[in-house]
Amino acid sequence: MKADFGQVAKGYALYRNDLTEEIFRGLELRGINFRGRSVADLGAGTGVLSRMLQEQGAVVTGVEPSAELIREAKLIDQECGMDVDYVNRYAEDTGLPGHSFDAVTALRAWHWFDGPTVLKEAKRILRPGGDLLIMDSGFVSADPVVQETIAHLRKAIPGRIKPAGRKADSTQSISSFPVEWFAEWQSHGFDLKELYNESYTVAFTLDTWCERLKTLSWMLHLEEGERKQIMDSLKPDLSRLFGDRTYEIDHKFHVVWLKNA
Repeated sequence: MKADFGQVAKGYALYRNDLTEEIFRGLELRGINFRGRSVADLGAGTGVLSRMLQEQGAVVTGVEPSAELIREAKLIDQECGMDVDYVNRYAEDTGLPGHSFDAVTALRAWHWFDGPTVLKEAKRILRPGGDLLIMDSGFVSADPVVQETIAHLRKAIPGRIKPAGRKADSTQSISSFPVEWFAEWQSHGFDLKELYNESYTVAFTLDTWCERLKTLSWMLHLEEGERKQIMDSLKPDLSRLFGDRTYEIDHKFHVVWLKNA
């Protein structure tokens, strides 16, 4: 089932913008740069990665099915003095011209796509030898604040705390990516170049941490009032255990680099 992040578009824009320019250092070390390259960013959301790619010198087209998320992306672009090109389409059917992109990217979105269909589309729009970069990031479950948070959410929304999208169909993962995806990528003509991850931390106040949680896919079936009620009950628990302070939450950034064979 598709998750409608459009209903939390403003929160998504405010509290999912947690990556730093350091992610590009890891890519540069592996010989990947974006200056002057055309990039299709699939599942662009509120444009977090799209803007970062443009700042790196790429010519970016953000592909996003939610009009609400694109609206927020454009508002942020205006504030930043940027002008990313967005198309309101699904990743599986971008409508973009064939063999016209040097790279295709997806950040925190691949698990929502239909795997075989999106791979055919990526193959269609990529130039021969082009890069497919599938990226994921999120908080680390071993972090004490995260552990207490998840325990609370399991009680509040039983049965909902599970891997999102197609990740729920897998019982084993390699660096956040289901093992089945590796065979899927290969069978559609994409060669695995490298798989790696990097650690980083994100600072949250008690309030911004709870706002971040309200944008999770686990919460999207709830009304805004229900999401707020759950967060209002979580705050006293976290404050009692960890204090009402800034939390440095551990995160991981995962990357799969594939080549269009």
